[in-house]
Amino acid sequence: MGAHVDQYAEPAVEARRSLVRDIVADGGLTDPAWRAAFEEVPRHLFVPYYFASRSGAYERLWCEDPDPVRRVRWLRGAYEDGPLATRVRDGRLFSSSSQPSLMARMLEELDVRDGDAVLEIGAGTGYNAALLSHRLGDGLVTTVDLEPEITESARSHLAVAGYRPAVITGDGARGCPERAPFDRIIATCTLQSVPFDWLPQCRPGARILAPLSTGLITLRVRDEDGQGHSAEGHFLRTSAYFVPLRGGVLRPEGHIGGLPRRAIENDLFRFLLTLTAGSLDPHEALSLWERERRPQRDRFGVTVSGRHQWAWLDDPEGPYTWPLGTPAG
Repeated sequence: MGAHVDQYAEPAVEARRSLVRDIVADGGLTDPAWRAAFEEVPRHLFVPYYFASRSGAYERLWCEDPDPVRRVRWLRGAYEDGPLATRVRDGRLFSSSSQPSLMARMLEELDVRDGDAVLEIGAGTGYNAALLSHRLGDGLVTTVDLEPEITESARSHLAVAGYRPAVITGDGARGCPERAPFDRIIATCTLQSVPFDWLPQCRPGARILAPLSTGLITLRVRDEDGQGHSAEGHFLRTSAYFVPLRGGVLRPEGHIGGLPRRAIENDLFRFLLTLTAGSLDPHEALSLWERERRPQRDRFGVTVSGRHQWAWLDDPEGPYTWPLGTPAG
């Protein structure tokens, strides 16, 4: 079997450079190593087709479409700074390739160092694993996904692009103990709470970065003198919307009837609603939100200790703390 010939290699080079220029102009990719990864890893090889939303339906764009105009649209879309729907079932988004500028922000916040072993939860198309492999080397990168068709596809895309990290089919909520310990864990799917199984697979001082509620939580892992692991950290200020872990759903926000529209339509208030769902009545959440002058995401944090975890505002010791739900898995 001959080597893959990429007919889009040349036009894709300038498309990648343009994408990187846009991300840099917006303040991203300040680390030269990550900038080089985004300039050199060919995203189009990881999205040979995707679904563009048009008039409430999904339109499939494909690299081998007989129509040359549609092929141009496909390549242009592959290098726009936006998420791409890659798997749709019964009209519902099942898997996607994340917005490149958000991926860049997350990878820089992961704060990797040469030699760090990284576990990625949610293989997706394989593109994020390729960026990690470019930065750290194949042997230090593990990506896990529950769906065999996703891991098979990601493995194939990675091989075509010249990368061979470990691609594991399994429950991401359980981590990947056979490849542990890890210095970093990054999730590309939304969590309801932090899976407890992750912490023992981390080295002391490891960093976890994951979407939670509609934000991004960064946790630092500690070894409590042989008494187990704990983790604690703040949310980043940015918003983040991902497909839920294992195809699940976020906890319901509770009955929001009677809440003013200005609150319901406010992104920061919806973040607080989701974070406190099941623990705080939505009307109490609104009262807190207004009393605390509509706090940004980075005033909130999460603590994991023993078999307990909770979210908090300003201080993990209170007065404003809420238990997080049962972790997936």
